[in-house]
Amino acid sequence: MTTPAVQHAIDAAFREEWGRILATLIRRTGDWDLAEECAQDAFTEALRRWPVDGVPQRPGAWLTTVAANRAIDRLRRGARGVELLEQVGRDPTGTPRTTMDSHESDTDQGGGIEDDRLRLIFTCCHPALSLEGRVALTLRSLAGLTTAEIAHAFLVPEATMAKRLTRTKEKIAAAGIPYRVPPAHLLPERTAGVLAVLYLMFNEGYSASAGDQLIRAPLCSEAIRLARLLAALMPDEPEALGLLALMLLQHSRRDARLDASGDIVTLEEQDRSRWDLEEIDEARALLRGALRRRAPGPYQLQAAIAACHAEAPEPAATDWPQIAALYEVLLRLTPSPVVRLNRAVALAMAEDLDAGLALVDELAEQRALSDYHLVEATRADLHRRRGDRAAAIAAYRRALDAARTEPERRFILRRLAEQNDRP
Repeated sequence: MTTPAVQHAIDAAFREEWGRILATLIRRTGDWDLAEECAQDAFTEALRRWPVDGVPQRPGAWLTTVAANRAIDRLRRGARGVELLEQVGRDPTGTPRTTMDSHESDTDQGGGIEDDRLRLIFTCCHPALSLEGRVALTLRSLAGLTTAEIAHAFLVPEATMAKRLTRTKEKIAAAGIPYRVPPAHLLPERTAGVLAVLYLMFNEGYSASAGDQLIRAPLCSEAIRLARLLAALMPDEPEALGLLALMLLQHSRRDARLDASGDIVTLEEQDRSRWDLEEIDEARALLRGALRRRAPGPYQLQAAIAACHAEAPEPAATDWPQIAALYEVLLRLTPSPVVRLNRAVALAMAEDLDAGLALVDELAEQRALSDYHLVEATRADLHRRRGDRAAAIAAYRRALDAARTEPERRFILRRLAEQNDRP
């Protein structure tokens, strides 16, 4: 029988090790589906053996060994497997040689950065794949997100996302897309996809789309680690610097975002002395370096917005007009419903509550955001600030129906109780 302690260890290993295990297996076998199945088998084996044998000292190494042994056993049973095993034996990196793009050669080293997970991201982000497929497959493979979680992040039905993932993997296999960081001259064509993957990966760690925990700290740390590698690989790419700055600014608030009970503390209510000043300083330096290149992009703009929050010593000192202006520029580059929602909040906080609320009301009618609880939560908060108690309660109730994590539900319930307790 699996004890809570063992289950916790297995869950933690999945969050922290899934991407590393899968990336290693894909490098060794060249077979995406086989790698995923064997990784899943390893966790199933952990459920069977760890309650009896105890949790190993290095869970990740244990799981990787079990998964790799399963993969080798499976490969030995088929002709293609024998071929792959022979190739691995000839290649000191353990990378099966696949069909190359016409403009990529066996000697390409991708700037000399060797990291299975970075290779995995660049493989997923090959320009032959759709942008949505690139991002979705990497989130599934590297971050271990479920199809349902990825569908929620993209605001599409789960069945649609399942088909998209299948098509993307099939295209990688059919096209023989190489598993490698491409050479320097091919990096730009994959930059947008890689940045999008890292951004969504960080966001899933920063604010989980489902479950009992709002923050998945290992996922945030892994996204930041990979963003650092990418910035080192592309030191003259301002958006890579901007994304790393954005992640650091957001991550700097991690210790203040939840209280001792694990409940959400809003930005406005956070103890700013608990923010990580070293990360904020590093991020500001990165952002200055990116902006000096005079090629502003969405990640640099979002980092500039986050910097406005980080530089305010108290909530009342926040430069909301500047934030609203930055969102206006961002909206021209990235006209998404979520950016529109954030701009509406900035306008409302810049002393124009009615204008911001009107924009949120418009967004609430859009089908793309029908399951996005933050629309109704934002609407409720603006009504609360206006003193419209009945409208705030109604919107909080709608937000509660759409909330997907327990911390979010508890926060909304707390706000509802506050409104109900008012005279």
